Amino acid sequence: MGKLYTILFKVPELQRKILMTAMFLAIYRIGFYIPLPIVDQAKFDNWQRTLNQTAAGKVFGTVAMFGGTQIGMSTIFGLGIMPYISASIIFQLLGSVVPSLEALMKEGESGRKKINEYTRYATVILCLVQSSLWIKYMMGSLDIVNRDLNTTGNAFVCVMIMTAGTIFLMWVGEQIDEYGIGNGISLLIMAGILARLPETLLKLMQDTSFKLTPDSGKQHGIMTIVILILLFISVVVGVIAMTESQRRIPTQSAKHVRGRRVVGGTRQYLPLKVNQAGVMPIIFASSLLMFPYFILSALNTATASWREAADNAGLFGMIKYGLANFFEAGAEAFKSHGYVYTVFYVMLIYFFCYFWTAITFNPKDMAENLKDHGSFIPGYRPGKRTADYLEKVMLRITYVGAAFLSLVAVIPSIVSEALKVDYAVAQFLGGTGLLIVISVCLDLVQKIDSHLIMRNYSGLVSKR
Repeated sequence: MGKLYTILFKVPELQRKILMTAMFLAIYRIGFYIPLPIVDQAKFDNWQRTLNQTAAGKVFGTVAMFGGTQIGMSTIFGLGIMPYISASIIFQLLGSVVPSLEALMKEGESGRKKINEYTRYATVILCLVQSSLWIKYMMGSLDIVNRDLNTTGNAFVCVMIMTAGTIFLMWVGEQIDEYGIGNGISLLIMAGILARLPETLLKLMQDTSFKLTPDSGKQHGIMTIVILILLFISVVVGVIAMTESQRRIPTQSAKHVRGRRVVGGTRQYLPLKVNQAGVMPIIFASSLLMFPYFILSALNTATASWREAADNAGLFGMIKYGLANFFEAGAEAFKSHGYVYTVFYVMLIYFFCYFWTAITFNPKDMAENLKDHGSFIPGYRPGKRTADYLEKVMLRITYVGAAFLSLVAVIPSIVSEALKVDYAVAQFLGGTGLLIVISVCLDLVQKIDSHLIMRNYSGLVSKR
């Protein structure tokens, strides 16, 4: 450990980048303790503790984790970085269907800057909409706002504060990209996830008796902790292996005669990642599954009185009674982490894995690039045959990647039900949060490693 510390801080540029990154992450976390001026913090804490125990709270918690925010959203950074992520995803999707944006993407650095500019404008619009809806919901439906401050003017000020907070986080992410090390937005999300870890582990320790069987008043024994530790190690090893796994397709470059020398003819390989879509399918699936639950819950509340129609004569009364029961059963079925929810969750993960891979991976362009560089895949002619082969391979390995993501996504639910562990604890010992943290850490280590190797130091993971 001491040797690692010496190597990291022996390179002045790397030392400066690490310290700059740490400073920006500290600023990011400080902002989450600065509340909005209209919120009564004592009432808010009570409401948040109650919400955490409900199905809606679990859904909100999962989505908030992706945006590096928290469930309550009552601070200046309450929206987190999610609006910027949403805007980036929107433009990436539009880039594959809108010809003008597709042309911008192919223009190189100038096109990328133009799309980034559009993304920032879209982020501001999303922030204004989301913060307005949230402030209106707080003032109208939640008893967590100081009554003396419940005015339209204060609402406008809070909307501007939350919008400015997200824009500032977007700027922080860009500064980390430029002056720090690692991907700024990914590091902000990872910091938001890890910030929940101490409180979650403390709660687990408080509910655990360090004996083989739980004592009175305690929910877990020491065997539960041992199982959770073993499961955590297994999931970490599996996630690292799957994240780094590749399908290597052999390629060969054509021979060229230059003067009296023959160059080319070397055999290489084309790496295709098994988990090409990354964590995006889980983010899409989790966000989309919020809507059925809240829509059915609202319909269930609106039609609660219809259940009395069973005593009414006539077909119309029986239809109303049946619809009311259907909405109630639907809301219960789509409750977060239930059986129906899990089945739809896995189906959507598979769908978005193929959908996202189809957007980000273009076998035709890859085949053309191989052809332009004088390379080919042995046994397949350059052009359409090569593109068809690459597409077939990607379809096969995407199925494996989708199965892996589905398993990672449902592990917290399985652990929570089997070991009777709080879901917030199970999320850290396996699941999407762990997948994000490991992916970001691997990327960070690789970038530090490249800085060290460039200066003739032994890398963190490279073998010299």
